[in-house]
Amino acid sequence: MNILYIHGLSSSGNSSTATRLRELLPHDTIVSPDLPINPQEALDMLLQLCKEEQIALAIGTSMGGMFAQKLRGYQKILVNPAFHVSQSLRNKIGVNPFFSSRKDGATEFEITPELCDLYENLEKEQFKGLTQAELDITHGLFATNDNIVNCSEEYIQFYDNYYTFDGEHRLSLDNLKNDVIPLIEKIRDNLDNQS
Repeated sequence: MNILYIHGLSSSGNSSTATRLRELLPHDTIVSPDLPINPQEALDMLLQLCKEEQIALAIGTSMGGMFAQKLRGYQKILVNPAFHVSQSLRNKIGVNPFFSSRKDGATEFEITPELCDLYENLEKEQFKGLTQAELDITHGLFATNDNIVNCSEEYIQFYDNYYTFDGEHRLSLDNLKNDVIPLIEKIRDNLDNQS
């Protein structure tokens, strides 16, 4: 199965989560790009990748969960999704470091008020036009001890497939093994049964 992993803010496609997914799912292809800083460019790139790479499942963590939510028509898992990235960004105006290495070698990026506005504009549209089919293929996975971002109440206003796990905002190896992988396998079984 071709799986798209979408990283969170200040991270990259080279994050530890992407690496661990490759280790835990050796027979699947994990596509994990560095997201552009501009949110519309990031979304456009993700939509293009989904088509080119014939993605069957998208997994997004934190900010990546917000982007995954916007990939309409694709099976998706939103892990601790941050539906209001613009609010976090407004608290970090200026130059910020990346947490993991990026392919272009960039080690930092700049957050401007204009960038925050671009995210806010994208966020305003995120729950529009949801169909029952879209609700059926979207899965939310929320940590019980997430003290960084908690959009679970907002998620359940719109979506049905809601799961919790013992953990924090960042996924541990145990969370991946015990919570994310079983959900991936459940989705895989559903896809196999449909074909």
